[in-house]
Amino acid sequence: MDNQSFFKYSWETLPKKWVKKMERSEHGNRSDTNSDYLFQLLCFLKFHTYTRVQVLIDICGVDYPSRKRRFEVVYNLLSTRYNSRIRVQTSADEVTRIFPVVSLFPSAGRWEREVWDMFGVSFINHPDLRRILTDYGFEGHPLRKDLPLSGYVEVRYDDPEKRVVFEPIEMTQEFRYFDFASPWEQRSDG
Repeated sequence: MDNQSFFKYSWETLPKKWVKKMERSEHGNRSDTNSDYLFQLLCFLKFHTYTRVQVLIDICGVDYPSRKRRFEVVYNLLSTRYNSRIRVQTSADEVTRIFPVVSLFPSAGRWEREVWDMFGVSFINHPDLRRILTDYGFEGHPLRKDLPLSGYVEVRYDDPEKRVVFEPIEMTQEFRYFDFASPWEQRSDG
């Protein structure tokens, strides 16, 4: 089954309420779903005879602060049997909780922890949802666009006390404007 057949079969077989949009490209297929149907969709893709997605490559997050559901959680999957890739995307906000897929893909545990640590997207009843890349005392989530560039605290080594000291930062920072189309150019206001 080639990539086009894989796409066509998935689109015709899946319940329409599970998939908002499905697109095909030469590099793989992309499917947008509601977070309520994410687990069911991934179960279908993993266990159905004509999809057999056995490998979860990774899970990533993206922050779009201008959207109502500002976070996008992206699951990159691979069917080694049919040599097809599929990207499943869902969106969430600060209070939406996503069902974890650790029971389907054991490697998802670390990826979901990373998405929670970096963006603050929460997973319902995750077996081990704790920080994985930042300190346990870290405030906030570093890949959110609304986190100040300087952070909230300064960490330095104090020679007289012979220990690491955390001190609040006392400088103000303007809001960052971010142009998704061209992130390397400065924004001009008028």
